[in-house]
Amino acid sequence: MRDLPPVLRVFSGLLVLFALSLAAPLLTAVVTGDGLWPSYLTSLLVGVAMGAALFWRLRAHRQELQPRHGLLLVCAVWVLLPLYACLPILLVAAQLDYPLSFLGAYFEAVSGLTTTGATVLSGLDHMPASLNLWRTFMQWLGGMGILILAVAILPMLGVGGGQAFRAEVAGPIKDTKLTPRITQTAKGLWAVYLSMSVACFLAFWAGGMGALDALMHMFATVSLGGLSAYDASFGQFDSPLLETIAMVFMLVASCNFALYFVAMRKHDLRRIWADVEMRATLTTMLLGGLLVSVYLWIMDVYDLPHALRFGMFNTISIASTTGFATTDYLAWPVFAPLLMLLLSCMTASAGSTGGGIKMLRLLILLQQARRELVRLAHPRVINPVRLGQTVIDNHVIFSVLAFVLFYVAALVLLSLLLVLSGLDLVTAFSAVLASLNCMGPGLGVVGPASSYAVLNDFQLTVCTVAMLLGRLEILSMMVVLMPSFWRR
Repeated sequence: MRDLPPVLRVFSGLLVLFALSLAAPLLTAVVTGDGLWPSYLTSLLVGVAMGAALFWRLRAHRQELQPRHGLLLVCAVWVLLPLYACLPILLVAAQLDYPLSFLGAYFEAVSGLTTTGATVLSGLDHMPASLNLWRTFMQWLGGMGILILAVAILPMLGVGGGQAFRAEVAGPIKDTKLTPRITQTAKGLWAVYLSMSVACFLAFWAGGMGALDALMHMFATVSLGGLSAYDASFGQFDSPLLETIAMVFMLVASCNFALYFVAMRKHDLRRIWADVEMRATLTTMLLGGLLVSVYLWIMDVYDLPHALRFGMFNTISIASTTGFATTDYLAWPVFAPLLMLLLSCMTASAGSTGGGIKMLRLLILLQQARRELVRLAHPRVINPVRLGQTVIDNHVIFSVLAFVLFYVAALVLLSLLLVLSGLDLVTAFSAVLASLNCMGPGLGVVGPASSYAVLNDFQLTVCTVAMLLGRLEILSMMVVLMPSFWRR
């Protein structure tokens, strides 16, 4: 329990910062005149008051965060912050007389902050713009991770941000600093993220979207979140140009942001393509999209131009864990949506805004499998696991193996719980897989033409747990649940 005060002190500052972000939907509500500004203003004031009171209560606990504090802080942010983030959703639903339970609102907030993109809301076309803005803005905030932004702020609170950063950064290799000071690293990553966001917004706007639509869909594209302001998702625009723009930014956002930062810092763009994981990520998504497109053409689902258009966009969207859709791909032959769903497990890069196992882990597993085969044929050979010119330490390999074990265990256990609750196997498995991968739409009754509103409260809870496990990359949450973690 002695570890909680310094963690909660930092969390209080994050809560205040997050509450201030409600100024965006508040301003939208005022400008559009939808009458919902009291809900956002009330939520903002409640968040600021709670955060300030907690910070004042714990003001004496000024100490450097240790590794265990970083893990606690990350778990606290992604589990507790949605409790606050769902407050404006509940208040707006009450003002609109929209039937929404607390679990439904919490699911929506978790889906937004974890950039999953699943939703329990329907009739999005008629929802107030301020609510849709808040839903998509949460994705943008969660895309790089609220804590990555916070490590640039933590020195103001009297603590360092290194431990929080290492606990939050996605992927198996967390200890590499891109700059000597961790705050500089965080600022650099956010500079890349912000620059990409501005470019995406301008591209959507120039491509024919209205300014507000361009802003909301930029939030959902750069974060690989996929929430849309329309029930038809990205298909609402029916524009090959906008779909091409979205594909480009989904591909770019699927790769490690650290590569862009280092390339900009060193003024050498060749470093980006030289990365093994980068090449594997882009190659897998493009070849996967091409395979699905050719398959749709061969099966006479579309002519070749339309097969390329729908096959490439939807495959890249699902594989990158974005979750946009331009058509109901469940109407396609089953091979296509199943392949797309499986691609979402592994295609996004570590250090990107995507979810799933990550391409880096897959490459390490493949190299480890190759090493074991070589060892069987040549027992005495020295054959380290390499990615490019980098030798991977055994402790990283063991960490990857442990992650995949927990990933599969969570997938099986949570799927069984949904089947036990009455869902069919396809829906249960795909809903858990989509939630673990922070991807959004699944198969069956939670496909792209439907929503998670068809699930009951228990089923929503299971999917919420899956989203949190996926966003925290499982191990971070599992270690906090161990009794030995709380023993000195």
